[in-house]
Amino acid sequence: MNARNNQKHTRLGVEMVRKLSEDGKRIFTTQDARKVASFCGIADSYVLESLHHLSNTDWVVRLKRGLYVISSSFPGMTPIHEFEIAMALVHPAAISHWSAMHFHGMTEQVPQRVYVTTTQAIVGSRSAKDRDKNRRSFSREINGVLYEFVRVKPERFFGVKDYWVGEAKVTITDPERTLIDGLIAPKHFGDWAEVYSAFESHFSELDLNKMVDYSLRLDAAVVKRLGWIFEKLNAENSILQRLEDVPIKGYRILDPTGPRKGHCNKRWMIQENLPGRAIR
Repeated sequence: MNARNNQKHTRLGVEMVRKLSEDGKRIFTTQDARKVASFCGIADSYVLESLHHLSNTDWVVRLKRGLYVISSSFPGMTPIHEFEIAMALVHPAAISHWSAMHFHGMTEQVPQRVYVTTTQAIVGSRSAKDRDKNRRSFSREINGVLYEFVRVKPERFFGVKDYWVGEAKVTITDPERTLIDGLIAPKHFGDWAEVYSAFESHFSELDLNKMVDYSLRLDAAVVKRLGWIFEKLNAENSILQRLEDVPIKGYRILDPTGPRKGHCNKRWMIQENLPGRAIR
């Protein structure tokens, strides 16, 4: 009898998922499920248990508490893009770093994880000690995909734009902000050489004044790194002057993940701590 009831409830649960899909709710909340459950013959008190059964049969995937995505194994369901899932996991959020650079066609390297910038802490991803720090990355694996969340202060969450990715609008850092992030955390792009290569290959396509404006909203180290690159790539003097005029105390290393060694560039107050191949 119990087995028969389970089959019945599973069948009704599948109908609930189909109804959610028809309503455009490929990613849905528990409340969304409650709204359609009664139309499918599911009592409100059974919705959570029904979702549990559906998760066990891989018809839906639990993203976090109270949030689910319809699995691509569900009949007639096309795979949902991982960027769309990222947008549902935290708010505000923007696809960023290596993922954004690949999206904008500035690298042929395919990142092995999805990078997401947010102002929010990701509960349960790392220790509370690390979550309290202003800029840290937090990893979470969902349905075989690794999501890397990079936390920033609210005033640093800018330079983002909505793009269509598949059937959904997704917020992604624009090309200029993407490369600026490479001057802050090149480790989220592979390495510094990968960031420099993107600057070099796509320099003529970038809005240089926008990049200067972005850097001025961040800190002097970013400004000077940007100036160093712009000079190497022959930017106009008027643009270089805007960056050179920003005061800074002491030298900053060019690659923030590298050692403090190398030639000191007095104009930009930058210590060129790079392999020779990265310097033109």
